[in-house]
Amino acid sequence: MMDGLIGDRERHRILMVSDFFYPNFGGVESHIYCLSQCLLKLGHKVVVMTHVYGNRSGVRYMTNGLKVYYIPWRPFLMQNTLPTIYGTLPIIRTILIRERITLVHGHSAFSTLCHEALIHARTMGYKVIFTDHSLYGFADVGSIHMNKVLQFTLADVSQAICVSHTSKENTVLRSGLPPEKVFVIPNAVDTAMFTPAPENPRSNDEIIIVVISRLVYRKGADLLVEVIPEVCRLYPHVRFVVGGDGPKRVRLEEMREKHFLQDRVEMLGAVPHSRVRSILVSGHIFLNSSLTEAFCIAILEAASCGLLTVSTRVGGVPEVLPDDMVVLAEPDPVDMVQAIKKAITILPTIDPQDMHKRVKKLYDWHDVARRTEIVYDRAMKCSNQNLLERLSRYLSCGSWAGKLFCLVMIIDFLLFHLLQLVQPAIDIEEVPNMVMSLGEGSTAGDDIPEQSSR
Repeated sequence: MMDGLIGDRERHRILMVSDFFYPNFGGVESHIYCLSQCLLKLGHKVVVMTHVYGNRSGVRYMTNGLKVYYIPWRPFLMQNTLPTIYGTLPIIRTILIRERITLVHGHSAFSTLCHEALIHARTMGYKVIFTDHSLYGFADVGSIHMNKVLQFTLADVSQAICVSHTSKENTVLRSGLPPEKVFVIPNAVDTAMFTPAPENPRSNDEIIIVVISRLVYRKGADLLVEVIPEVCRLYPHVRFVVGGDGPKRVRLEEMREKHFLQDRVEMLGAVPHSRVRSILVSGHIFLNSSLTEAFCIAILEAASCGLLTVSTRVGGVPEVLPDDMVVLAEPDPVDMVQAIKKAITILPTIDPQDMHKRVKKLYDWHDVARRTEIVYDRAMKCSNQNLLERLSRYLSCGSWAGKLFCLVMIIDFLLFHLLQLVQPAIDIEEVPNMVMSLGEGSTAGDDIPEQSSR
């Protein structure tokens, strides 16, 4: 059934919006893709909107008919489009009307496109959902600025989702959202893609520690520079495999040269997503040195492949895996070395196949989609408010910021009605519905593009 109800459930027409989507690869990109695939299988219509990537522009179709609008906005900084506030209003309005969207779901507080889409959607009377994938501070100038922008965007949001309880607490404090409007729905992993090696053919003569991460400050690359030489000194039979690229790669290369570890530390550079599993199953321990994480899908992927995880105790990481599947350490080189010592000691007791089965039971994208569906249903039941009622929410954002936010929304409201006069909604052609045949045996991660790198 294409409209109305799916059995006894309401059918939603959802627009997913973020600057971060394929062919770029990361946690947000993977989350949007897998969630969209599972929502399609539940009978909902899902459309994704992101900015142009290289020569990939216009409308593209992905697995199971997932429609993606690559709008003609070039990334300005760190894959984000240049903030224009009102520049995206005409194209967002056209997409919402053409696709007969009923609610808009924005992803990532770092996404300019997400913020603008949520603002315009509320002006047009749509229900909006926001998913926060990151943790952010409170003290530095950048954090203060970002938190004020988030407070503005979420002042009129219908419902919000966070990927961990730590993330929820962080988002509520930063945005001032009522806690009852924020739901916790964790990420998941495609266990059909991340499977252990059959019968564990890994050599017992040496222990391989795998690191797959962007080599940037936030991911703790500086910690690796101090931890790796000390572990290599203590354990001659330990070898490191480091996958990923970034500005901190130079420091790791210098560390390798300084301590003569060229034969003990293998630098792979950027890793295509299709190779991640093959790299993971070649190792015994997965090392995550992040300084801040809301959830960390990487340790889920490693655990699904049967690796024991050593991770920093930051953000939502302690919530992800049971205590016997992860060894946690403070983000300090000495404590991390001690955690790796402990992991090496308990490594003989680890059964990769059993670990994979446990992860499969704990995390499933279809369960994430069903829980997200409940949030959508709650959002659709939220009452509609006129402009004056909505402006009262923005006024509460601060003595001067509140007035500025109200001015921004009033101008957005006037521009929307001007567009209604210049190009009435009736003149915008609605696209016909497509019914795709979704195979029962397919999984959320089928046919993920392989040209992306972590």
